[in-house]
Amino acid sequence: MAEFKQNYFQRKTRHKGPRANHRINSPEVQVIASSGENLGIMNTTKAISIAKEEGLDLIEIAPNASPPVCKIIDMGKFKYEAQKKANKAKKRQKKIELKEIKLRPVTEVHDYNFKLKNALRFLSKGDKVKFTIRFKGRELMHSNLGNDLMKRIQEDIKSLGKVEMSPKFDGKQMIMVIQPL
Repeated sequence: MAEFKQNYFQRKTRHKGPRANHRINSPEVQVIASSGENLGIMNTTKAISIAKEEGLDLIEIAPNASPPVCKIIDMGKFKYEAQKKANKAKKRQKKIELKEIKLRPVTEVHDYNFKLKNALRFLSKGDKVKFTIRFKGRELMHSNLGNDLMKRIQEDIKSLGKVEMSPKFDGKQMIMVIQPL
C-alpha cells in the first residue's frame, strides 16, 4: 500500500535535452551519418537500426524542420560537446555592473577630480556609472548648483561614456546614469 502511494504521488519526469532513438516521434527523418555524410530521408525505425549497428544513438538535432533532422552520434559525446559550448558562451559573457559615485553640490575641485577619475576607470572597464548628488537642508533651494555639476560631469566624461538617464530629482537627491560607449 505504501509503495502504491509513493508511485502515485511521484511526478512524471520530462526528459531533458534532445530526443533520441525511440523517443523520436516522427515517422520519417532526415539522417546524417556519424562521418557527416547525408544519408537522406528514411523511416525512423530503419535509421535507429543503422545507428544501433554502429553502436551509436540517433539524436534529433533539428526537431522543427520538416522532416526532423537526426544525426547518428554517441549521446554522451553529444551532451559533453553541448556542455562545453554552453560553458564557452558563458565565459565570453560580460556582466555589466552599476557603480555609484556620490557627490554633494559643494564638492571641492580635488574631490571632484578624484571621483571623476574613478568614474572614467569604471567606464573603461565597461561598467555603468550612477552619479548621485545629495542635497542637505537649505541646499535643496539651490538645485541649480546640482544641475551645473551634472553638466560639468557630462562634459568631462564625454570621451568614454554617454548619458543613459538624464539628471532628475528623486526626493532630496539628483541622479544621472552614464553608460560606456
